[in-house]
Amino acid sequence: MAGLFFEEFQVGQEIRHEIRRTVTEADNVWFCGATYNPAQIHIDADYCAHTEFGRPLINSIFTLGLIIGLSVQDTTLGTTVANLGMSETRFPAPVFAGDTLRAATTVVALRDSQSRPRQGIVTFRHEGFNQADELVVTCTRQALMHRRPA
Repeated sequence: MAGLFFEEFQVGQEIRHEIRRTVTEADNVWFCGATYNPAQIHIDADYCAHTEFGRPLINSIFTLGLIIGLSVQDTTLGTTVANLGMSETRFPAPVFAGDTLRAATTVVALRDSQSRPRQGIVTFRHEGFNQADELVVTCTRQALMHRRPA
């Protein structure tokens, strides 16, 4: 399914995204390397064995990106111009290799673009859950969206 145009969104609309993704150790190590993040809590199993978690944590920015990515097919695929910002990002529970994540999105606001009459701004609240239905990430995101072509 392609993304939705600005006019197709409604405040309060809830979308439960069908695609889920199991996170792997390789995802985490690759992401930390690609972003130059050498934090031991993500890549050093021996170090992590002595922490309260007992094992490496999946990088939270990877988790955020994955949850937003899982939403794209149903929301913004081919209809977005750009991300304008993200706020109110929280990581209430850790993510570990082997966790399977799913995403849900709520439309929290809509407004016309003042400078681009053929576009509008949608504010999304994205939430990510693990296989136990624990909330692992939440974020508010503003996206500049195309209007339906004339």
